[in-house]
Amino acid sequence: MLELNTNREFQKNKPSVSPEEVKRVKGLGALWDKTTPDCFNLRVITRNGKITAKEMALIANLAKEYGNGVTAMTTRLTLEIQQVPLANIEPLRAKLQQAGMDIGGTGSKVRPVVSCKGTTCQYGLIDTFDLSQKLHKTFYEGYRNVVLPHKFKIAVGGCPNNCVKPNLNDLGIVGQRVPNFDYSKCRGCKVCQVEQNCPIQVAKLVDGKLNVDANQCNNCGRCKNRCPFGVTETYTTGYKVYIAGRWGKKVAFGKPLNKIFLSEEEVIDLVERTILFFRDEGITGERLSDTVERLGFAYVEEKLLSGSVDKAGILNKTVVGGASC
Repeated sequence: MLELNTNREFQKNKPSVSPEEVKRVKGLGALWDKTTPDCFNLRVITRNGKITAKEMALIANLAKEYGNGVTAMTTRLTLEIQQVPLANIEPLRAKLQQAGMDIGGTGSKVRPVVSCKGTTCQYGLIDTFDLSQKLHKTFYEGYRNVVLPHKFKIAVGGCPNNCVKPNLNDLGIVGQRVPNFDYSKCRGCKVCQVEQNCPIQVAKLVDGKLNVDANQCNNCGRCKNRCPFGVTETYTTGYKVYIAGRWGKKVAFGKPLNKIFLSEEEVIDLVERTILFFRDEGITGERLSDTVERLGFAYVEEKLLSGSVDKAGILNKTVVGGASC
């Protein structure tokens, strides 16, 4: 049985180390554990929740050697080693780095990318592992030194089930299978297999013929090949992108851009344009949702889809971050 510090007096604790040290190690990815006066929880960055068995064994051993022997998953799919004394942070980090891992995931920067298991899930419409790893490498790692007005979170969902809540992130991506219905092949079956298999009940028989409201269809693809006469044979696989979502003390639901993106390359370009836009037009302390609310969604959408981008100029700007964690 694990013995954890459950003393109610923990709420009275204050760090016994200097505020400057607390801030410094937070920037590395080590957050003060409020149940202790001098220990920190180290966020080990995973590949969108994936680690190998060998890496997992190493993390477990390091947790016992340098912490209290406990690990905990965060909501962003990082793995925290709990209650590491200040003096143990650098030796622990060095051993992680020797194994190709590191701590991090804090500050006014692009945060570690998360994704659902759409690559292997029966409902997944896109390769979420592949796309999220590319985004992680390009923007979490590649933009590591790029300061933003606030944190910037990205999530990749494999289908409209939205298990990883893409529309509650600064930028969320959702796999799509857009139907190209051939209604000329509909024979008006008394029991329509498309209607029967539509999980949100927007496929309906109207006057004996199949009708699907394109504005209500969420492009989940569950009706693919359900029609024995070929009405639902042809689909286009793509990506819907939401911007300006957030959760926490203030919740905002992201809004979808008026375009279905057809390739990973298009999505990656759009992600970069969004990050650069936020860096350029955001104000210190604003999340992207605040920036969009201030400037207007129509303006932001036009800038992201067709506006010019001075990448070099934007990256050379001085930006002060406003994230507190």
